[in-house]
Amino acid sequence: MLALPTADVAHSTLSNLAFDGSQIDGGLFSEVTGWARSAPGWFDTVVKDWSAYGIVIFAVFMVLAWWSARRQPPVTMARVLSAPVVVVLAYVVNDLLKSVVKEVRPCRQIPHTFHLEACAASNDWAFPSNHTVVAFSAALALFLANRKIGRVALLAAVLMGASRVWVGAHYPHDVAVGAVVGLVLAAAFTVPLGRVGGPIVARARSGRLGPFLDGGPVAAHRRV
Repeated sequence: MLALPTADVAHSTLSNLAFDGSQIDGGLFSEVTGWARSAPGWFDTVVKDWSAYGIVIFAVFMVLAWWSARRQPPVTMARVLSAPVVVVLAYVVNDLLKSVVKEVRPCRQIPHTFHLEACAASNDWAFPSNHTVVAFSAALALFLANRKIGRVALLAAVLMGASRVWVGAHYPHDVAVGAVVGLVLAAAFTVPLGRVGGPIVARARSGRLGPFLDGGPVAAHRRV
C-alpha cells in the first residue's frame, strides 16, 4: 500500500519548487506578526477587516473624483474614467509577475508564526502583493486627476500595504515592491489614457452622456 505524503514532505516539496522570501525579511515579518499577536483584540479586528474590505474605499474615491471632474477639463475626466482600467491592467501585470516569481506565502514558509488571515492556497503566490498593487495604482491614478482625493487615497494605500503584513499575508518586501509596481504602472498608463480620452470626453459632453460628464460651463475649466 502506498504511503501518502505527509504535510512536512508536501511543505518541503513546495519550498523546493518556489521562491523562499523568508531569506529576505522573514525576521521582520515575524517581528511584525508578533506585535499583532500581542495587540488588543479590537485593534487586530479593525486591521483584519481593513485588510480584507478596505480596497472598496478606492472605488468610493473614484466616484468622488468623477463627481468633481464633471467641473474640470475633459482630460481630467478622462483620467478619472481611466482609473478603473489602470487598476485592472496593473492587476493583470502583477498577476503575471506573481506566476513568474512564485514566492511561497509566509504563512506556509514560516508556518508557526502568528497570522490573523487564513493562509492562502499553496499556489496563491505572495510576491508582489496584489492588494498593494491595486491600492497604489488606484491612488496614483486618482492623484493625477485630483490631488486632494489622491492624497487621501495614497494614505489609504499605505495603510492597506501595512495591513497585509500585519495580518500575516505578506512579507514586507512583497508590499514594498507591490507599491512600486502599482505606482510605476499607474504613471505609465494614466497619462496616455487621459491624453487619448480627453477629446472623446469633450465630444461626449455635448451628447447624451453630457449630464454624467459635464457639471456646467461656468466651472468647466476650474483647476483641480
